Amino acid sequence: MQKTSLARFLAANPFPNPFTDGLFYREKMRAIHRIAPDSLGSERSSGEVLEVGGGRSGLAALLYPQARITTLDRNFAELGHGPGRERSAYICGDACALPFTDGTFDAVTLFDVLEHIDADADAAREAWRIVRPGGWILVSTPNADWHYPTYSFMRRWCPPETDLMQEWGHVRRGYRPEALAALFGARPERYATFINQATGFYHDVAFSNLGRRRRKALYALAAPLAAVGYATHRCKSRGTETAFAWHRD
Repeated sequence: MQKTSLARFLAANPFPNPFTDGLFYREKMRAIHRIAPDSLGSERSSGEVLEVGGGRSGLAALLYPQARITTLDRNFAELGHGPGRERSAYICGDACALPFTDGTFDAVTLFDVLEHIDADADAAREAWRIVRPGGWILVSTPNADWHYPTYSFMRRWCPPETDLMQEWGHVRRGYRPEALAALFGARPERYATFINQATGFYHDVAFSNLGRRRRKALYALAAPLAAVGYATHRCKSRGTETAFAWHRD
């Protein structure tokens, strides 16, 4: 099964106002597209993908529109709200005890999931267990030094970082690459960073307490800087979050 084009993938950004409030999500999607393999499956497999914790995002279905997608989330209320909901099978379950036999899937995705799981080593082990030889594990996560807001002068208009992390259900800030390599027992095959110093201002504004009118004014003022930051960002540019890919031999 072939990966969709970058343009089509980004056009499906489910976040409202995708070039302002949702610019950070567009950056995340671009990073995921950069590290995702061009195709999945083989002569004996037509492309089976498990999206862990993807009840609302549906990114796996957007990334591989012809693959068979299974979405697993421990919160039943989250299931079926993603943009690929009409093509996904849904299972309420635990990432640390996946209800599948060994080698079931061609890819497992954990997009912004591991930082929400206490027993993250168990989740990584389970993902590795159910991936077929030749398959992939795709992960996105904040870096260990992620912080909010990016710019300290925005603190007067932004909720406390601890409040956001509690609202989002984080049990840790993020990861260093070597910590993730230890979790999965190998260095990632590929990685791509996202959200840099220039585009980070849009992320600050998006989750600020400012009203819509003031947010729009700030977006307009910072647009040239954000546009340059977005256009020039490469896989290995300095960023606050990262997408990774592991390949099982």
